[in-house]
Amino acid sequence: MGRRSRKAREAKAAAAVAVPAPAVGPLPAAFLPAGILAACVAAIALVVYLRTLAPTVTLVDSGELALAARDLGVAHPPGTPLWVLLAHLATLLSWSNVAARVAASSAVFAALAAGLTVIVAREALLLVFERSGPAAEVGSWTGLAPPALAGLAFAFSRSLWSYATVVEVYTLNVLLITGVLLVLLRWSRRQRDALLYSAAVLFGVALGVHHVTVVLTLPALAVIVYRAAGGGFFRSRRFAIAGAAATLAMVSVYAYLPWAASRRPIFDWGDPTTLERIVWHVTGRQYQAYFEASSKAVGKEMGTFLLLALRQFGPPWLPVILLLAALGGVRVWIRDRALAVALGLLLVANLVFGVVYVIGEDKDAYYLPAFLALCLLTAFGAQAVLAWSRSGAPMVAAAFALLAALPLVTNHAYADRSRYFIAEDYVANALDSVSPGGMLLTGDWQLYSPLLYSTQVEGRRPDVVSIDLHLLRRSWYFGYLERRFPDTMARVRPQVRDFLQELIAWEHDPDLYARSPDLTGRISGRFRALLKALVDTHPAPVYATRDGVLPGFGTDADVPRTLTQGRVLVPRGLLFELAHGRPAQLPAAVPLRMRGLFDGSIRFEPDDVVAVKVKPVYVAMIASRGAYLEAAGDHAGAAAAFAEAVRLDPTFAPARAALERSQKADEAQRSKR
Repeated sequence: MGRRSRKAREAKAAAAVAVPAPAVGPLPAAFLPAGILAACVAAIALVVYLRTLAPTVTLVDSGELALAARDLGVAHPPGTPLWVLLAHLATLLSWSNVAARVAASSAVFAALAAGLTVIVAREALLLVFERSGPAAEVGSWTGLAPPALAGLAFAFSRSLWSYATVVEVYTLNVLLITGVLLVLLRWSRRQRDALLYSAAVLFGVALGVHHVTVVLTLPALAVIVYRAAGGGFFRSRRFAIAGAAATLAMVSVYAYLPWAASRRPIFDWGDPTTLERIVWHVTGRQYQAYFEASSKAVGKEMGTFLLLALRQFGPPWLPVILLLAALGGVRVWIRDRALAVALGLLLVANLVFGVVYVIGEDKDAYYLPAFLALCLLTAFGAQAVLAWSRSGAPMVAAAFALLAALPLVTNHAYADRSRYFIAEDYVANALDSVSPGGMLLTGDWQLYSPLLYSTQVEGRRPDVVSIDLHLLRRSWYFGYLERRFPDTMARVRPQVRDFLQELIAWEHDPDLYARSPDLTGRISGRFRALLKALVDTHPAPVYATRDGVLPGFGTDADVPRTLTQGRVLVPRGLLFELAHGRPAQLPAAVPLRMRGLFDGSIRFEPDDVVAVKVKPVYVAMIASRGAYLEAAGDHAGAAAAFAEAVRLDPTFAPARAALERSQKADEAQRSKR
């Protein structure tokens, strides 16, 4: 009797659990499959991305990457071979210019990543509720709202949207990471080995883009595997096969590097033709100096991350999506701690790396997997809100659609690159300052990268000998200079030979040079001799950006001292001419194109590369022209130049003070007349 009643109670409880909660929604999930929803999100994102796409080359690495994609060359470390191959396909289109075509591929990758985020969020929700609660909580049409919110929030997050409209590698990178998560989560639910091995291959392929951020997902992926198969899996034959598949995929992708280098493309960064150089390139050996674990640096980078996180999904003062993510974190922790740990590791691993890697312009790209994790947690937070408001679930789901529009509206002004001609104008202004056959020396990557694109892809000003002062300290760069400017290199061949002898020795053992003042002095002396020979033997005028000739703007005080020895700095537009003496006539003003730079048509945050590194160059060089005219006695011309600098940047104190001084001198001069 007792046994039958106990069985009856258990059967009744099981039936109660199995019955879907009707208040969640009347329509089955099959009415609108997650795949269709993901396609809709991807399509919406792609339309927005293409409407806000940069029409031409932009700053940072855009120019160099576009050149590598066009020529199937070797990009900067780690080489991103998979991205180069896929971006090259985009360059074969006949639409617009090469930079815009490659930027469009970034838009496609980002849109696909946003669409996959919907399916990943759906898989994660099903994984949790199939195991620890009724799947009906996410099985209705209203249950599709949280994954949709996750996908749209990620699509229009500040960082992903910004990289979706320019030439960069990061949208492909996050697409592949999202794909690995999707396949592994689906394997966790279905336990099909084909899915496991597919995830391994996809992981190995993803290493062929930006391998650091991909490797940082390993702890999260390991926890997902442990959750599904237990610790014994990591000693199993299946694990060995998956590891071998990932390794083979990675090696296959990176085999591109020596092949591409053997073709001698125009720009062959690192010249990875030997095993040693391949290892140096793939490991990013030259960037390892940017690691800094001091408390000051970590604190600063932590503040940067928090600011970026607050900007991602709406105004910083209205962090609704971040609050939903926090709620989602609690929700997952209660329901499925293993998955909570995995998502937490996806966020924390990138955060820890980011705060000790103090590189500059594209830092937010390193946090894209962390922002993806926040969006996935947002889906769990939104699902919790739906579960708590069963009677009003349709209205809450509709509210989530409005919430998804928050980052779209807030970030549009900052992510819209449809009128972005800043890099193109920057290069054009510099080249307009150079006389025929002139030489341009610069350490400004914001100028040199788009200049590579402008001169090598667009074919502008092939007569100008343009040299990057920082890359002169890399032995592979001289191969590019020999191919690009053979006459210039022929004139300085003895100095190049002597410097390369020391440079190659330094590249193999930099610590030896750091310990030896004699070796350091010798390599520095030969570098100075090379610089002097480049300037002295060039038959046409030589020009330099301010970082190359003004102390305090470059990394080496010897460079300005060497370049300016026996020379007069004459401001010409955005450059200084290294003249042998003061010209008889005052330099004419070079008209500067500044579309979107100071007119407010494009929005920039104070820490944007435009605000930090480009705008100051314009203001400072206009003020430098004023100082030159003032020294030559042209107080009216000086006042006009200082006034222009103050108009562009009212906070530029040197120009304000000089303007007042010049105006007084001009008034005194007029009173004497």
